[in-house]
Amino acid sequence: MKNSESLKPSLKLPQIIALYIGAVLGSGILIIPGIAADLSGPASLLSWGMMAVVMLPMALTMAFLSAKFPNAGGVSHFVTTAFNPQAGSLVGWYFTMAVVVGAPVMALTGASYLCSSLGLNDTHRLLIAVMILISGLLTNYFGMKLTGQIQVAVVVTIITLLILTIAGSIPHINSANFTPFMPHGWVSIGSTLTILFWCFIGWEAVSNMSEEFLNPRRDAIYGTIIAAIIISILYFLTAFVIVGTHSYGPGISDASLVYTIKKSFGVPGAIIAGFAALFICVAPAIAYIGAVSRMVYSLAQTGYAPKPLAHLSKKYKTPLGGIIFLSICFSVLLTIFSTRIVSMTTLIQVPSATFILTYIGGCAAGTRLLKDSAVGIALSIVSLAFSMVIFFFVKWTVLYPLAITIVWFCFMQIAKMRGKKSHLL
Repeated sequence: MKNSESLKPSLKLPQIIALYIGAVLGSGILIIPGIAADLSGPASLLSWGMMAVVMLPMALTMAFLSAKFPNAGGVSHFVTTAFNPQAGSLVGWYFTMAVVVGAPVMALTGASYLCSSLGLNDTHRLLIAVMILISGLLTNYFGMKLTGQIQVAVVVTIITLLILTIAGSIPHINSANFTPFMPHGWVSIGSTLTILFWCFIGWEAVSNMSEEFLNPRRDAIYGTIIAAIIISILYFLTAFVIVGTHSYGPGISDASLVYTIKKSFGVPGAIIAGFAALFICVAPAIAYIGAVSRMVYSLAQTGYAPKPLAHLSKKYKTPLGGIIFLSICFSVLLTIFSTRIVSMTTLIQVPSATFILTYIGGCAAGTRLLKDSAVGIALSIVSLAFSMVIFFFVKWTVLYPLAITIVWFCFMQIAKMRGKKSHLL
């Protein structure tokens, strides 16, 4: 039975665009451009251009579904509507548990860069990461209207910093750095594409907030298109200046953006780089926390998560149960990280397969739900094929969604047994 309370629509187009940009333009821009350049040299620019084109169908598939079926369940709701509630709940838990790991990783990445630029130690890094996550939890608790306004300010700051970095790097660009253009052959471009995939996920996260769009039928699509254009331009130009200034190579590829900023602005650049990284990681943290708190709310409403998680704040009409759930999960993850039992490198890889499975589920749902639109069905088919190809590269990270599936199955069996007992009584 559904909760009689409901989420309050409050998001306008500028806030929606900011949420999309914040969700997609995340911590990847801090490390991926340099790593991509290291893998395929100047030819990595071809990979960036190709990925921007390939990922647009995936983004638009989520936009079409959000416009037609606005719901706090997001991808989970799409899969439920297209197939069955069980499949939808499983996809919902894939997404939820991916963010349970992914959000702390983003927070730790931003904290790392800031600490590095200010000369702070690991204790400060953990405290800053906690502050990033708390800011995401609190902004989502006080409501999507406030969250959207904060996200607009954060995204404008990020874009400004990136534009300043790009503009400041232009005098340092040397045409000699673009030759040889393809030092590692055509195969390297394919390898680079798989890495760049992680810079373009996030469209699925905003679908969970579509129920709170004032005009989802129009703004989901317009917001996606505008955000996709801005994101693609920023990614490509950032990659271009990193290649043009040769800000990659042994020891600097995983911090290429910071290295570029330092080169352009000297000593003050270190501080600018640190705060740029902080803002870049705050934006997706806010977006993903908002998405998952609403996903948990939706799962609990439909009986696929414990009922207390469907609790809404009476004052702000926000998913308090989901926010408390995430607070507990983040505390556990950060505690584990602080003991150094699991490395940052491992944590980064853990959610990979679950994110891809979320897209596979959403795109598969699109092939059924968007049949009344030739464009929608074409986008869904292309996106589904691409997602399935990427899934073949997940390697050991498939163990995480496998574990989630086992726990989900056990929960379903227990719920079924309880349901039978209640019926008998």
